[in-house]
Amino acid sequence: MIKSMTGYGKANLSQNQKEYQVEIKSVNHRYLDISVKMPKVLSYLEEAVKKAVSSKVKRGKIDVFITFENRSTEAKEIKINTEIAKIYIDELKSLAKQEEILSNIEVTEIAKLPDVLSIQNKQEEDTIKSELLETVCQATQNLIKMRTTEGSKMAEDLLVRTKAIQIKIEEISSLSTGLIEEYVVKLEGRIKEILKNQDIDKARLAQEVVIYADKCSVEEEVTRLRSHVSQFENLLHSKEPIGKKLDFIIQEMNRETNTIGSKANNLSITNQVIDIKTELENIREQIQNVE
Repeated sequence: MIKSMTGYGKANLSQNQKEYQVEIKSVNHRYLDISVKMPKVLSYLEEAVKKAVSSKVKRGKIDVFITFENRSTEAKEIKINTEIAKIYIDELKSLAKQEEILSNIEVTEIAKLPDVLSIQNKQEEDTIKSELLETVCQATQNLIKMRTTEGSKMAEDLLVRTKAIQIKIEEISSLSTGLIEEYVVKLEGRIKEILKNQDIDKARLAQEVVIYADKCSVEEEVTRLRSHVSQFENLLHSKEPIGKKLDFIIQEMNRETNTIGSKANNLSITNQVIDIKTELENIREQIQNVE
């Protein structure tokens, strides 16, 4: 069944004194746009998080919010970034020389500067990655569950509307079959009134009827409209993202409906066309939120 692009999913994981929380919110969007907000300490995992989400969600504006707390006492390796430390020292010495101040630079002070020291534990990094992605996947599944539930409700509403359109199409088909007969009667009456007692040229009358029938016939448009409605309903049962396909079909249905309205010189058919266009507009608004 179809999925909505609007949804929310959340998951938590507590493992070995590490706490993870992932929240995912999604709204409609023409394409897939994933934004991740996470602690700086986890920034190296941003692309992995986006990949995990995009493997399950194909369309929508997705916002991922991650919080993380690590109270683990596992052994960690302290690494000194010597190159950055040297740059700091050289720049500080240069500043001291220019300003004629003492350049008594303490190692402990250099160690406090940004990016000079880093705490690393390769094994723990791998564990954190695995645990975080597990939490992301669970939050994504919860998001999909909500999107599917809402999509099911949307599908029910869309099916009701397409059934209403089908009824209008059949009414138009029925009304259009009597248009030519009505035209023949009216045309003969007008000719008799003009010619008075003169005989009617049956060949010319038949020619006029053929021309009129060709101009006002909506049989082809009705047939294509039926086909589009059938395609639309079949797509509602697809497991693949179909939002863009549905939007295209609605455009085609609108075009056929407009053609019927312009060709059929009949008030009853015009009223049916207006009703169909109203339903199509309601459907179009709905499918803007279909994945």
